[in-house]
Amino acid sequence: MLAVESLSYSYGKKPALRDLSFTIHPGEFVVLLGHNGAGKTTLFSLLSGLYHSPQGRITLAGYDIKTHLSQALRHLGVVFQQRSLDTDLSVWQNLKYSGSLYGFSPAKTKRLAEREIEHFGLSDRMDDKVRALSGGQSRRVEIARSLMNEPDFLILDEPTFGLDIHSRDTLLAHVRGLCGGGLAALWTTHLLEEIQPGDRLLILKEGVLVQNAIAEQLAGTSEPVAMRKQLADYL
Repeated sequence: MLAVESLSYSYGKKPALRDLSFTIHPGEFVVLLGHNGAGKTTLFSLLSGLYHSPQGRITLAGYDIKTHLSQALRHLGVVFQQRSLDTDLSVWQNLKYSGSLYGFSPAKTKRLAEREIEHFGLSDRMDDKVRALSGGQSRRVEIARSLMNEPDFLILDEPTFGLDIHSRDTLLAHVRGLCGGGLAALWTTHLLEEIQPGDRLLILKEGVLVQNAIAEQLAGTSEPVAMRKQLADYL
């Protein structure tokens, strides 16, 4: 689904990413870890086409992002850390606007919006302004919006930031469920509680990919508390 080959990126003379290479396959739930400044946000910006690097290659669903960006982005859904819904518009108005950006007909937009919102249990909030929703509810709307173009790959930059435990667990379970249906996901977090023993971890340190391994293998244990204690050094 995703292939990153020898990817580097710098801000002027300051390197942000250095020679990254990894792949993500259909149905995988992969967790990206690293302390602040490790390069996670830069990587997300490159994967989503916001930045372009002269060094290295990103292939999404078989399309090179540099040469076939529009085709690649049709397979991608993105949830950034910063909230991006218009709080003065209703849930439906936000989704309708996104549908128009995708080039969907009004009928298709309505069908996809209703389907995704129903999956998150928010059908009765479609006409409510976003500012009336809780943090967890508005985050669910953002993920629903990212799924409207029926992507094969979803990238989420700390999507549970600022949410209560119940909302966090609900979102995490939903995305993991989508991966069970074949969607691939790259999930960034600072919360080790969100990692399961069988998750594959990509760990960045100062722009270098220092680990690409299954969590329980890297930690040397599948016992949750002990595993998180071992992984804490990477944050």
